[in-house]
Amino acid sequence: MQTLNHLNDYRAIEFRRYIIKDGEREHFSQYFDSYFPEAFQQLGAIAHGEFYERDDPSRFTWIRAFHTIEDRAVVNSAFYYGAVWREHKATVNNLMLDSDNVLLLRPLSPATNIPVLPAVDPVFEEKGAQGIVIAEIFAVKTGEAEAFAKQAESIFAHYQIAGIRPAGILVTLDVPNNFPQLPVRTDGPYLVYLGIIKDNQTLEEKFKPLAEHSLRSLTATDLLRGAPELIIMDPTQRSRLRWLVEWQQ
Repeated sequence: MQTLNHLNDYRAIEFRRYIIKDGEREHFSQYFDSYFPEAFQQLGAIAHGEFYERDDPSRFTWIRAFHTIEDRAVVNSAFYYGAVWREHKATVNNLMLDSDNVLLLRPLSPATNIPVLPAVDPVFEEKGAQGIVIAEIFAVKTGEAEAFAKQAESIFAHYQIAGIRPAGILVTLDVPNNFPQLPVRTDGPYLVYLGIIKDNQTLEEKFKPLAEHSLRSLTATDLLRGAPELIIMDPTQRSRLRWLVEWQQ
């Protein structure tokens, strides 16, 4: 998977799921994509991707990351008390109903961190970001994240064989919220698998049958606190996390 060497090692990750007012999700995305990804990048963070959840037309989900948990407080403070947010916050806040569903995560290991893909090229990617991004969220029992990941290893490998690009395995970052102006969930721990799929055919014919089998298998491990959640997401126009054209060659 292509990565950018100067944009790496982001170890504190926010998986943010917003509820947007009816009929306003596309408008929210247009404002978001226009103003915010580069603003965070200039401050040393990264917006990995922005998405529409398929099963809920009110859901706008995005993933951002910071080099360290300490950087999270610094960057969020600079952004939310800075000029870009001051100019646009009234507009975007008026389109949202809720922004508190946030998982604070870290990579399970350095090898499972989210890759920073190139920004969407407005010339060669005229249609914007393509593909499908999936997230499987597993409510693991306390102290069992490593054991569960080991149990799931072969299943995630089968996803890759079937054409699903791995895009990260993350677990709850169990530290105090050091920017309390933005709530994070405290009902963990969780393990989150991210993958990228080329198209609907691959989703329906390859991923979904594997996922259905794997969810039954992994639920039977007795390492989970509840049923896993599968989120199927379409990247927004400028989402970095997407299917890249060169993967099809």
